[in-house]
Amino acid sequence: MRRIRAGFMPAISVDPAHERPLYRQLYDGFQRAIVEGRLRPGQRVPSSRSLAAELRISRIPVVTAYEQLQAEGYLETFVGAGTCVAAAIPEDALVPSVSAATGAGERSPTRQIARRVAAVMATPQDPSIPVIGAFRVSLPALDQFPRQVWSGLLNRHQRNLATERMAYGDPMGWAPLREAIAEYVGASRAVRCDASQVMIVAGSQQALQITARALLDDGDPVWVEEPGYPGAHRAFYLAGAEPVPAPIDHDGLDVEAAIRRRPDARAAYITPSHQYPMGVTMSAARRMMLLNWAARAGAWIIEDDYDSEYRFAGRPIASLQGLDSDDRVIYVGTFSKVLFPALRLGYLVIPSDLVQAFAAAREAMDIFPPTAPQAALADFIGEGHFARHIRRMRMLYMERRRLLAETIAAQIGDLMQVVSAEAGMHLVGLVDPRLDDADLSRRAAARGISAVPLSSCYLEKPDKAGLVLGFGGTDGPAIEAGVRKLAEVVRAAAAQA
Repeated sequence: MRRIRAGFMPAISVDPAHERPLYRQLYDGFQRAIVEGRLRPGQRVPSSRSLAAELRISRIPVVTAYEQLQAEGYLETFVGAGTCVAAAIPEDALVPSVSAATGAGERSPTRQIARRVAAVMATPQDPSIPVIGAFRVSLPALDQFPRQVWSGLLNRHQRNLATERMAYGDPMGWAPLREAIAEYVGASRAVRCDASQVMIVAGSQQALQITARALLDDGDPVWVEEPGYPGAHRAFYLAGAEPVPAPIDHDGLDVEAAIRRRPDARAAYITPSHQYPMGVTMSAARRMMLLNWAARAGAWIIEDDYDSEYRFAGRPIASLQGLDSDDRVIYVGTFSKVLFPALRLGYLVIPSDLVQAFAAAREAMDIFPPTAPQAALADFIGEGHFARHIRRMRMLYMERRRLLAETIAAQIGDLMQVVSAEAGMHLVGLVDPRLDDADLSRRAAARGISAVPLSSCYLEKPDKAGLVLGFGGTDGPAIEAGVRKLAEVVRAAAAQA
């Protein structure tokens, strides 16, 4: 039998004051660890002498426990290898214990989960979809990322890891990266801020969590776009807030309808530059109306600018935050879409008087973000690699968007209508409302195609049916092959409807 090094031993403790003999406490601890798999077959256990010294007890109860475990087949002793867990565990050890209170195989009725998590689980979930491949939403062109440049920058900081970088960091993040981001969003998105207002986070999802915890109390209503980003719904539910669906149209969030529905809302979550998922841009009139409402009501606006770098038609749209004269907007940005999702870096731009509150919320959650990737990203931006990569990807995604829209029109245009494909890395294909888009998504997943059902973006009964299709991480041949499979799925479903 192959022997395994001792590695990490599970905690085996004894209480000399307990009425149960020491050897029996040791026997019970080892027996449970073996049966539960915390000690693996072939794994060495400490010698009786070393274990007795570690537990500060006599060696006699340790030897007695080991002898009993060997006699029952739980341990084996090998010359030159010491005592190891037996290769074959006694069959009667695997019989589940019977609880007198609940009976065999049953659990007690008190295993409750938090109401907030239950609310998250009750929201519409995307069907199981492929992790990578055709039409995965929010997935950039990973094969086009300059990996060698990035690896070199990361290695630079890992090799020269200064002692102070190994210690605890600032909850707001690495100062050079915050400065680079402040300069970038000021120039490209007309965001008004300095580095002191920038917080580095683990992507936009954590940004929403921190914002909700810093600004909202249990039960506070929050306007969310309908349809809208499901991740925001879950973030607010988990924070104990109440997402309130507010309709969108071709001008974005209908502010008047939202006010009529919940005038007491404490915040509004919006994606004004490129609404998720429908892709519309919020009009200037609606933007001013929303800002005026927030100022009058003392409410907050959470602006998620998730893929503003990629706009293919018309002039770039400035941020809502840049128009805010009352410091009511919290601006959310992420590098997941422009670089790669596994980087897990994003940022918040926070009104100056809220920085301390956000820092406190952040410190309570995970203290501070990892330093090395922040340092590498600061150099990636500062040395011009970031701007060059965005320019290249903008042209690539423009071509992929055109190809996907044209291929859908050519192969399935009679059953699917493409809407709002002028920006970002995804488009929506509307289908007959009589079709179940969640069922279409499951059928597509079975064919290896990722297609998020539009219905999963609604909190209330959907008034449209469709599929959200990402094109950022899908090349030309995969787009054409994917649309062929998707056409077969939709036509089969339509024939059965």
